[in-house]
Amino acid sequence: MKMVRAIVRPDKAEDVVSGLEDAGYYSLTKLNVFGRGKQKGITLGDVHYDELPKVMLLMAVEDESVEEVVKVISYKAYTGHFGDGKVFISPVEEAITVRTGAKGL
Repeated sequence: MKMVRAIVRPDKAEDVVSGLEDAGYYSLTKLNVFGRGKQKGITLGDVHYDELPKVMLLMAVEDESVEEVVKVISYKAYTGHFGDGKVFISPVEEAITVRTGAKGL
């Protein structure tokens, strides 16, 4: 089992969520966050914005689904410009449903 964390542009978040739903991946957590990437923010005129609004999507998925989930996220979030986002993948040791105590997804 893996945790997929995707940080995407706010204007692309719903496209990503819809794409994941269409592919059969419904369960996720969506957070509004602020941050910056390698470009260290953005300068517009005389104003420098150090932190930019982003959306973080978190999903626990089975190992065999990771590649497909990342493919959907990357396709739907892509604009070709700096700040399109980043996907992080890390292992999940265990998941337990609070209501039932069931282990696994």
